[in-house]
Amino acid sequence: MTVLVSAILVIAVMIATARADDATINKTADNVAIKGYDTVAYFTDSKAIEGSAKHEVMWQDTRWYFVSEEHRNLFLAAPSRYAPQFGGWCAAGVAAGRYYAPDPEAWAIVDGKLYLNSSRAVADEWQQERAEKIARAEQVWSGQASTN
Repeated sequence: MTVLVSAILVIAVMIATARADDATINKTADNVAIKGYDTVAYFTDSKAIEGSAKHEVMWQDTRWYFVSEEHRNLFLAAPSRYAPQFGGWCAAGVAAGRYYAPDPEAWAIVDGKLYLNSSRAVADEWQQERAEKIARAEQVWSGQASTN
């Protein structure tokens, strides 16, 4: 039964990857997303928690770390639900047409989506006008807005 569940999860990831856009994901030199933090933990534990290579998944040519097999499996079942917006780049930066590495401790979940920012100070400022900044970042990310 465990093999069947694993096979189903692998197929689900393959389908999600095939449908995901080809946008670049922010990652470390070791090809790890969110500097090794568990993207599922933001949703389930309401905090930033470092994951472990012991519970690693490859998705969109990037290594994702998790604190547990349970978090790993949640991600495998719906990676787009848990992955940060804008490829994990700083949301405020993307809104301005710039790409800054995030601080995994500077985050927010808005309408069920994870947003990372480059620092807590930037995140605090971003929160003040988040609806406008999210809309602007979505335009920039999709290539619909001029970044000049």
